[in-house]
Amino acid sequence: MRSNFQAHPFHLVSPSPWPINTSGSLLSLTTALVLSIHGFIYAIYFLIFALTSLIVSMSLWFRDVISEGTYLGNHTLAVQRGLNMGVGLFIVSEALFFLGIFWAYFHSGLSPTVEMGAHWPPMGIQAINPFELPLLNTIILLSSGVFVTYAHHSVIQGNRAGALFGTLYTVILAIIFTVLQGVEYTVSSFTISDGTFGSCFYFGTGFHGLHVMIGTAFICVGLWRILAYHSTDNHHLGLESSILYWHFVDVVWLFLYISVYYWGS
Repeated sequence: MRSNFQAHPFHLVSPSPWPINTSGSLLSLTTALVLSIHGFIYAIYFLIFALTSLIVSMSLWFRDVISEGTYLGNHTLAVQRGLNMGVGLFIVSEALFFLGIFWAYFHSGLSPTVEMGAHWPPMGIQAINPFELPLLNTIILLSSGVFVTYAHHSVIQGNRAGALFGTLYTVILAIIFTVLQGVEYTVSSFTISDGTFGSCFYFGTGFHGLHVMIGTAFICVGLWRILAYHSTDNHHLGLESSILYWHFVDVVWLFLYISVYYWGS
């Protein structure tokens, strides 16, 4: 007779189709994006299909993970430590990604070449005033970090209303930040094709904006799980991970504001 007894605290994951589906969707998405950039006919439809496939695959994968942790009780303390370590290593990899962007920016900014007019920003480029929209966005993003921290402490203290209030206001401020970032792009006097400065500016701020949108979706899931009574004072790993990710986004923006907006202007 087979025994269901498990002599260790770790979760042995059941076979799942979602990792391979997600990998295939990501491959299709990157291929379709490159084809679209190069103007291939009908590539945009391939891009939309790949993006839809990716969203569906990841949503179903996350649904299974939520079921394992919330309803099946598979996320023991040992499993939670491993997941925390995974999120931490992921954030470290993201920090190294942004380090490459800052490296490229300062490589040109600290010693601008003759082709740039030996000047930074290069001659002919009018930098964005750091004390207008960028400063407002900084205040908004830091305020969202305060609200999400308040939500975290409210969950730990069992304050459901405070947790809902904090996460909801964080999402609202994140959406406002994203909209204002889009407005900034539309009124900017330079584009991504305007040399090293334009490339580094839009690459850095654009990828940060992408991280803000991902973090917003992350926190929206946490908000939904609070509404669904999934999060408790001692079991809210998903929400805690989203909050850690959001603080990382805050810190990166501070570096962007100081170096790209303030020093770069």
